[in-house]
Amino acid sequence: MIRTSISLLCALGFVAVSVAQQDPQYTQWFMDPVGFNPGAAGHSELTCISGTYRNQWQDLGADPNTSLLNANTFIDAIKGGVMLSVYNDALGQETNNMLKAGYAFHLPTLSNGATVSAGLAVTMFNKTIGNNWVSIDPWQDDPAIPNQQSSASAYDVDLGIYIRKPGSFYAGVSATHVAQTELGALSIQPKRHLYFMGGYDYAIDSDYLVLRTNVLAKTDLNASIADVNVNVLWNQMAWAGVSWRPGDAVAPVAGFQYKMESKDRTSESTQVFRLGYSYDITTSDLQNYSNGSHEVFISYCFKFLQIPMTQRHSNPRFL
Repeated sequence: MIRTSISLLCALGFVAVSVAQQDPQYTQWFMDPVGFNPGAAGHSELTCISGTYRNQWQDLGADPNTSLLNANTFIDAIKGGVMLSVYNDALGQETNNMLKAGYAFHLPTLSNGATVSAGLAVTMFNKTIGNNWVSIDPWQDDPAIPNQQSSASAYDVDLGIYIRKPGSFYAGVSATHVAQTELGALSIQPKRHLYFMGGYDYAIDSDYLVLRTNVLAKTDLNASIADVNVNVLWNQMAWAGVSWRPGDAVAPVAGFQYKMESKDRTSESTQVFRLGYSYDITTSDLQNYSNGSHEVFISYCFKFLQIPMTQRHSNPRFL
């Protein structure tokens, strides 16, 4: 028998995929919930484009790296929001790519100012398993180890319901990989994931100081984990706080936003830039092998309007 030693992260990668890592994990998920819930599309008055980069378990070796790009907006003509999402997730020998497009139908605004929406997204998911193995003995002699790169793709569906009252609260429930379409060439079936999210804003000093709370619970019905975040927003410009993922990490978070508004006789515009950073301090057994996880979030939201010119007529006798 050939004794083959695969690197630690390769083993971790396959374990993570089997239990929970088929969907990427983000500490700053609350900055853009549309990534987990298509029902959240179009809930802002602005068109938003956001990106997240996460380097997980730094220094572990072939550590997971995830890049995510989201875009969503509300379209009056179809009474709802649309979204587009793409991500790349590299974990050891495995690479996952996903393209997602969705629509969220918005019900009429409730009497308390909240809006309820129901969303559906179609996803194209691709998984590739490489063959760049690390071993002590020649791994090519072991028939149990794949010697060729293999890849497979599948289509699936995400569903979500979302309610939000701007400046007050939000809540949502969603499911990803609803159809659990099998990746035939790899004999891997993605697990259905359920997400329950909610948050509330407490005005400590009007809009000058706001305490924001966010909770996300996720499960694939075999394993479950929760994300709890508390942060304080100062003067609608800067925020700082902490996230806690029981049994996994404690993460300080901080960010900055800058809003620009302008208006003249023919047009008006609103633009908001946001930049956030979090550092996960690992509390699980992996703390002996990694130096934590870094995550950067950036977004640009905008709205440009043209003001129709008003036709004015006057009589020259009364100038």
